[in-house]
Amino acid sequence: MKPTIFGPGCDSLVGEVRPPGDKSLSHRAVLFAAMSEGTTHITGVLDSEDVRATIAAVRELGAHVDLSVGPDGSLTGKVRGWGDLGPRSYDSTIDCGNSGTTARLLMGVLAGWPLEVTLVGDESLSRRPMRRVTGPLELMGARFEATPSGTLPIVVHGTAALTPIEYDSPVASAQVKSAVLLAGLRAQGCTKVTEPAASRDHTERMLPEFCVPVTRDAATHTAIVEGPAVPCAIASFAVPRDPSSAAFLVAAALLVPGSAVRLSGVSLNPTRAGFLRVLERMGASIQVVPFPEAESERSGEIDAKYTGHLSATTVTADEVPSLVDEVPILALIASQAHGETRFEGVGELRVKESDRLAAIVDGLTTLGATAEVEGDTLVVRGPAPLRGGTLDSLGDHRLAMTWAVAGLVGGAAVGVRRFEAVDVSYPNFVGDLQLLGMRR
Repeated sequence: MKPTIFGPGCDSLVGEVRPPGDKSLSHRAVLFAAMSEGTTHITGVLDSEDVRATIAAVRELGAHVDLSVGPDGSLTGKVRGWGDLGPRSYDSTIDCGNSGTTARLLMGVLAGWPLEVTLVGDESLSRRPMRRVTGPLELMGARFEATPSGTLPIVVHGTAALTPIEYDSPVASAQVKSAVLLAGLRAQGCTKVTEPAASRDHTERMLPEFCVPVTRDAATHTAIVEGPAVPCAIASFAVPRDPSSAAFLVAAALLVPGSAVRLSGVSLNPTRAGFLRVLERMGASIQVVPFPEAESERSGEIDAKYTGHLSATTVTADEVPSLVDEVPILALIASQAHGETRFEGVGELRVKESDRLAAIVDGLTTLGATAEVEGDTLVVRGPAPLRGGTLDSLGDHRLAMTWAVAGLVGGAAVGVRRFEAVDVSYPNFVGDLQLLGMRR
């Protein structure tokens, strides 16, 4: 397998780019529009393998989706939902690809309808834990047939007689929370989800736009919906740009001398901005300029400039849900910071698209940095001059982009095997780097 090579092939990265549409919001915009009564116009939808899995799934369940690629590479168009008629099982098997969001949110949607649907995924998704979702949904009355380890393929046996629950989730997970809340729309009464820490709140912000009220208690990390409720189509929904994708360009700007990069239209949702708060503590030269308040999701500009001296910090377990997807690239930044940076409570990384925790340590060590795992804590010491090498993305888009940035930062080229994994979330990652000055 021939690796894709990234080397120190530019003096600096300079300019402005618009990262792709937010992946989490794209999934939800398509799914909520598909659940709605009427037709919703959506703009800025991320055109990636993961989101296309959700689009294909709702089509198979009876929604009419007419989205096409616009000039900026995003998907724009209309979705006509199934409304109170409910989804229909035209095909009893739905392929979720590599998308955990597609699989887990669909379980919540399908739980409340008398259908039998099999959810399958690729090799990576078929290793990821699903009991954290099927467990609470079974308490509500749905039934699931899974593998002995509780993974895909899973047969969903929905029911029209769901019971509302008050669920104390053992993990802070937006996917678990969203699945339970979406199932709660089909239950008679209040469904309540409480988390140990704040996770992404896109579902709670977006459902009210589709005419479904959500009661929230920030102090207790609680969200409540009252069913039965059918979402209503809205005139339009614009998907902001993805902060998780933006993080890789921010990192490159901070670490490549002479760089100055502006990222426009990026979501500034507080539950997604943890990586910015950590970088500010490390002394990074970052400025955030919010746009005027939007209806549910605020966005703005991020200016990032080369920062010659970064200081180590400690990322607490309570912070991790707001930056869990950015841990790989933050670990690379930490390898260039002065001192010992600790990422506490990151055991969840073991069950992402790959075992990211082990992969981060192996990759940074190969490149000459010092990193180790202590229980569920990742420890990175710096600064370390990075050498070249060849690394495997393991089919994980976050790792692929992290090792690509490492190639720009170090003194020698880095080869990334299975770099095509970036198509999951940022298909034009290389193109945007070239726009900023990277030479191939």
